[in-house]
Amino acid sequence: MDVANNAGQSFIMQLPDDCLSLIFDKFDSSVDRESFGLTCHRVLHIQNTNRKSLEFGCSFSQYKSLVETGVNINAFILDKLIKRFRQLESLSLCGCVNLPDLGLIQLENFGSKLHTIYLDCCFKVTDMGLSSVAKGCPSLSFVSLYRCSISDNGLELLAKSCLFLKDLNLEWCSRITDSGVCSVTNNCRILRAIKISHCEKIKGVGFKGCSQTLTCLEADFCKLEPEGIMGIISGGGLEYLNVSSLSWCIRGDGLRAIGCGLGTNIRILNFRLCRSIGDETIIEISKGCPLLKEWNLSLCSEIGLAGWESIGMHCNNLEKLHVNGCRGLCDRGLLALRDGCKRLSDIYITRCQQVSSLAITLFKVARWDVDIKLEEVMCIMPKHFFRP
Repeated sequence: MDVANNAGQSFIMQLPDDCLSLIFDKFDSSVDRESFGLTCHRVLHIQNTNRKSLEFGCSFSQYKSLVETGVNINAFILDKLIKRFRQLESLSLCGCVNLPDLGLIQLENFGSKLHTIYLDCCFKVTDMGLSSVAKGCPSLSFVSLYRCSISDNGLELLAKSCLFLKDLNLEWCSRITDSGVCSVTNNCRILRAIKISHCEKIKGVGFKGCSQTLTCLEADFCKLEPEGIMGIISGGGLEYLNVSSLSWCIRGDGLRAIGCGLGTNIRILNFRLCRSIGDETIIEISKGCPLLKEWNLSLCSEIGLAGWESIGMHCNNLEKLHVNGCRGLCDRGLLALRDGCKRLSDIYITRCQQVSSLAITLFKVARWDVDIKLEEVMCIMPKHFFRP
């Protein structure tokens, strides 16, 4: 028996590395791959060189629990792992709340193959750590920096080094301003999606002159200005825009620019909780965004009959409409939506006090093809964005 085993092992050891790599690739389960690597040092080397992703995942739902649930990965451990797995294309360090800048320094030597990196809630990673990423990972196309303590300086280094960047998450990066955004839009000319939610120092002007490839922008809870809205749509390629919760920082008229020529490619708009938006803005956008398929107007309390009539008349491609909590929607407004919006398939309607049950019933009779949903949806971003 031992003779047979030795003969089999000798045969395997005679195979070249590329054949062993092909064998390794055929294993479907992680258990089989790990067992394969335990065969001998040479096979372990094959396993190391074929590993494409490394993840220290952490799921958390509340900010206050991050320290308790965070992954305890120190600089020494990460240093060893990056040296071991030199062909990584994806690295996730989400929730490594105590990871210092020093832990990322080996990426300068072994990060050239990385396409994707998650540094979400790495609270101790600063511009210094991001500079290591920028120096060693020029092929990055997906970067997530949710709640990182970075500034415009670090973002500028990243933008100038990672010219192939497509998706960038800056959500809750409170130190970032329009200067940092400008560095990204000027250098990363194939950027397609960016999140700046809760970045209160960003006014939007940094997007001026952005590439037409920019198709997705998440900017809820931002203090955008009218000039910033112009900058955001200046590329002309935007398809999805979330500017919800702007009621306390921008007058509704500032959003009228979306319907003035550069928003013709927009398919999805999220205006939830934009309480100051009035009829004039709605009329302008309903006329100027002919491809609009989904529009969230929940809690937009200043939209009156003229606005709803304009939506019914001009939004011929609209499929989904959210009107939860719209105090200005009345029976006549619902009638306008019923008689127009010929492609409407779903309407989300709750807490509309001026809409009678009779109007709802008549809507159901006339538009049996429309699903009336008594629920509220917060996120309407298409799922294909921010997917590496």
